[in-house]
Amino acid sequence: MHDRELYATILGVTAPWTVERVEVDLASNAVHVWLQREAGAAVECPECRTAQTIYDHREREWRHLDTCQLATRLHARVPRVDCPTHGVRQVGVPWAAPGSQFTMLFERLVIDWLQLAATSAVARRLGISWDAAWGIMRRAVARGLARRGTLQLRHVGVDEKSFQRRHEYVTIVSDLERARVLFVADDRKRASLEAFWALGLTDTQRARIEAVAMDMWEPYVQATLACLPDAAAKIVFDKFHIAKHLNEGVDRVRRAEQRELKARGDDRLTGTKYQWLRHPDRFSAEAWRAFGALRTSTLKVARAWALKETIADLWEYRYVGAARTFFRRWYFWATHSRLPPMIAKARMLKTHLPNVLTYLTHRITNATAEGLNSKIQWIRYTARGFRNRENFKTAIYFHCGGLDLYPH
Repeated sequence: MHDRELYATILGVTAPWTVERVEVDLASNAVHVWLQREAGAAVECPECRTAQTIYDHREREWRHLDTCQLATRLHARVPRVDCPTHGVRQVGVPWAAPGSQFTMLFERLVIDWLQLAATSAVARRLGISWDAAWGIMRRAVARGLARRGTLQLRHVGVDEKSFQRRHEYVTIVSDLERARVLFVADDRKRASLEAFWALGLTDTQRARIEAVAMDMWEPYVQATLACLPDAAAKIVFDKFHIAKHLNEGVDRVRRAEQRELKARGDDRLTGTKYQWLRHPDRFSAEAWRAFGALRTSTLKVARAWALKETIADLWEYRYVGAARTFFRRWYFWATHSRLPPMIAKARMLKTHLPNVLTYLTHRITNATAEGLNSKIQWIRYTARGFRNRENFKTAIYFHCGGLDLYPH
């Protein structure tokens, strides 16, 4: 088989395109393949698909998959048409997406690698620039979002994620049933979430949503109340965020008490921070026995820990009335505990109790969103932080959006 026929087969080149010639440049470790279009072949506007005449030609080059460790580069003079409706447009080629400097097969390879490794590592390994790798990711996300179609949602999660060490955030909306990110917006303001409710969904789509899990962040609450029908009965304050708030209270009690004890030469609480915050199911049998002396002691933090663990029983109730009775008893205990951090957390829960108890109706949590957040944390780590918010948002869609990313 001649080299032209070989590359025509490898590239899948069909009429009106043919392989004109192939050259190997060992000095630059590259194979150059020139493609040509048959003279007189019909052309059409890539926008409206109407037949047009050729306006001019432009020289183009694309990076293809390597040939025996040699970089393969395709060259072609691509015609442009002057459409009366859309103006001057370049005719599409079957081996590359419009505007790309890479063939579809090469982009598919890059997309595969980007799902497994950091952008800088992929760019270095494949011999492309960091900007080129990000360009492939951005095009992949744009394709995926365009192909996503009409969203059919029942359970939605709303959360925020910081993208730098400073207090800079993005708002993330997730489909809890399919474990995918639906929407990423700048900041964590009311307008951030309203952009999804009001602009991203139709009235019918919003009406079909049955429940929304979120933290007790007032801007998110107000945005949902303003945009979602019957939102007051659909908002569910996530029990894992509530546990996080209570853990914060326990830790404040521990820190204050540790300072008091250390001043008296008592080091019992030194190095115990994570024991008080860890879920009991995550202790080994030996560690749980070792922790027993502390959790059954008369320490203030032991009382705070007992309050935090006891409220977990709230989620086991089936009837709202019984759950309210349980909460009233727990609230009395918490507010009479003489532990200011726990009193503050108890009052916060009482203020938001109606949408704490909606969990008993909908039984949803942001656990799926938290799983996505773990993946987002990996994204941020592998990029060694993001200085560019748009790149961070693109990476979230790429890795967590459940999108059809590949060109075809």
